[in-house]
Amino acid sequence: MVDVVDAATRSRMMSGIRGRNTKPELLIRSLLHRRGFRFRIDARDLPGRPDIVLPRYRAVVFVHGCFWHGHGCHLFKWPQTRPEFWREKIGRNRCNDERAVQALRAAGWRVAIVWECALRGANRDIEGVIERLAGWLKEESGAPGKPSDSDGRDRLELSL
Repeated sequence: MVDVVDAATRSRMMSGIRGRNTKPELLIRSLLHRRGFRFRIDARDLPGRPDIVLPRYRAVVFVHGCFWHGHGCHLFKWPQTRPEFWREKIGRNRCNDERAVQALRAAGWRVAIVWECALRGANRDIEGVIERLAGWLKEESGAPGKPSDSDGRDRLELSL
């Protein structure tokens, strides 16, 4: 299959995609802030540079785009052009994501991942996503510096 736009147009489109302050990320930050949660953003000092860091709850939140992080949902579709490049790139993103999550959990951080598909489309339930995230944040966070439990309370994924 051939791309529907020329290479220069595609390049311009791709260069406009941001890695920070995306609409889903801004939405989650706004809704958490309205509920009284205070946080830092884009913490360069933590593995994976989490989008939202809530030190009081010893928790971090990643807001992942379904395409860039290879989520197996209706929003993800393998590109037809340069498939080997994209499989390698998205595979590398997935590996980096998993390494960051493991490092954060080993350091005693709880990790939540909010997928773009949970915030977009006709079936979205943004209020439900925030309810679950807020409830998870307020759960027992464990002692600071102590590796997280392996019972699943230290990891949350929200998607459709």
